[in-house]
Amino acid sequence: MAEPGKRRFGLDSKESWWEDPLPGAPGQGPGGRRWPVLAVAFLLPFLVPVTRSLLAKPVTPGLVLTAVVVYAYSACYAMFPYFFRRPRSVKLVFGITMNVLGLASLASATGSGFVLLYGTAVVVFLVPAAWSVIIDLSVLAIGVVILLARGSFMADYGDLITVGSITLAMFFMANLVRAIRRLERANEEIATLAVTNERQRVARDLHDLLGHSLTTITVKAGLARRVLESSGDIPRTVEEIREIEALTRSALSDVRATVSEYREVSLSAELVGARAALRAAEIDADLPHAVDNVRPEFQTTFGYVLREAVTNVLRHSGAQHVTVRLGDTWLEVEDDGRATGVVAGNGLRGLSERLAAAGGTLRTSARPGGGLLVRAEIPLPESRAASPAVRAEPAGGLA
Repeated sequence: MAEPGKRRFGLDSKESWWEDPLPGAPGQGPGGRRWPVLAVAFLLPFLVPVTRSLLAKPVTPGLVLTAVVVYAYSACYAMFPYFFRRPRSVKLVFGITMNVLGLASLASATGSGFVLLYGTAVVVFLVPAAWSVIIDLSVLAIGVVILLARGSFMADYGDLITVGSITLAMFFMANLVRAIRRLERANEEIATLAVTNERQRVARDLHDLLGHSLTTITVKAGLARRVLESSGDIPRTVEEIREIEALTRSALSDVRATVSEYREVSLSAELVGARAALRAAEIDADLPHAVDNVRPEFQTTFGYVLREAVTNVLRHSGAQHVTVRLGDTWLEVEDDGRATGVVAGNGLRGLSERLAAAGGTLRTSARPGGGLLVRAEIPLPESRAASPAVRAEPAGGLA
């Protein structure tokens, strides 16, 4: 990263005043079709007296050459917006060439030092800031030498001061435009990132919501089918179907609330849902009966962790027993399933992102006898961690 002093006045900038998003695209840059008319109006204070001076002299090869230089210099000023979208090297060559023509016009005794303003202004707006400083200072220095050689320095030095002052003002204006353009691009990037982050948030929330709800619905639907096939217990089957209906309504409500950013996950509610889902899947569960020992600011995050961990148990583990333990700043979910390794899916990645946003970590490890241990932990800030606290014991109890 550049030091603060090196960024002053934009001297480290590699941008010209106008940088098109698609270099080389057709067009002439700012000003549009109105620029030639404006250019002629700006050139009149220079061209009118010079043209009168040329017409008052007899025609000679030197006069013709002077006229060619003067009008080529004027044509460059009228054409320079067409170079805004050209490669940087082309713009640099054009700016140097135009200033050489300006110095030649000054050397031909057809104008005062004010003639250099057109070239120095073009360089400020056309080439990067550092190059414009180098070129314009060189032009002004050579202009002083030319006026001294002509013997008119005392008469025209005021014009050089005016040229330098106006060029300096334009230099700061060009850098202001550069800064504004950078801010506009930064705002566009921020807006794009905001949209991307919001899409990721909605995708993560929908995954957490629908993954758990649909898994529970699938388990309970399978239970209802097995009851019908094995015993034909209609009342129990009807009860399971009613619970499935309630789950679908709850899932739909959760999806609407998540998209509207109104939904808050409750750790206690997730414990209730986990107990019902694990019971339907005929998995023994050792779950806490209360969440009072968990810090309130961490309960929402741990609610997401519990939901995703239980969903993974229902989907993939083949477990017979699940244990959930809670502490003031941590949560553990342990199962005795078939897993012998950790495979990070979308759910675990989403949980890791949630915990990272809260300053916490998610660790998943395989148990020696099979199964997984998922531990989420959010450390306290240093000011709180330094204060004495009673060690929180995990809540437990059979569901």
